[in-house]
Amino acid sequence: MSATLLFLMISISIASNAQRANSLVTPFKQGDATLNAGVGFGTDYKNEYAHSSSFGTKAAFEFGIWKAGPGVVSLGIETGITTSNRTDKYFDNNFKAHTFVLAARSAWHYGWKVRGLDTYAGISAGAGFHRFTYYDNRNDLHNDNEVIPVIGGFAGASYFFTPKFGVNVEAGFDITSLQAGFIFRLN
Repeated sequence: MSATLLFLMISISIASNAQRANSLVTPFKQGDATLNAGVGFGTDYKNEYAHSSSFGTKAAFEFGIWKAGPGVVSLGIETGITTSNRTDKYFDNNFKAHTFVLAARSAWHYGWKVRGLDTYAGISAGAGFHRFTYYDNRNDLHNDNEVIPVIGGFAGASYFFTPKFGVNVEAGFDITSLQAGFIFRLN
């Protein structure tokens, strides 16, 4: 995962140096409200997804609260789900896990000198509603539901094609570990 974050930051740095501008262009400003949604790889909060595929989807609403140096700090909420399914041919079981997350989030946004580009990094904290089920080799059903604390960190980038619409990528240990999607400016 750290290789993905490193690649993302190097790409942003190259893109910002490739474009020359006289002033900072920050598409995310104090008072702005955005909604982004995407799909990608789900985060394994309970270390149960070994040898299985995980899927995640997340939506986040953010509001630019205050200016902090050359960037803007946002506060918001996020929600999403991460799922995993596995059929183990050696133990003849069928494992399914789902975690629905509702969390608060905060990020620091910086636009570099690339028109339409918003890069950010932040943290999230909230509750995860976790459920897993599996059938063992005797075909007995086992399941459990629990509420777990979820704390995450993320870095991302958005590129606005118009003042109200763009694309978004995000990576980290959050509801999704890597996702791509769309972003909308609501005001």
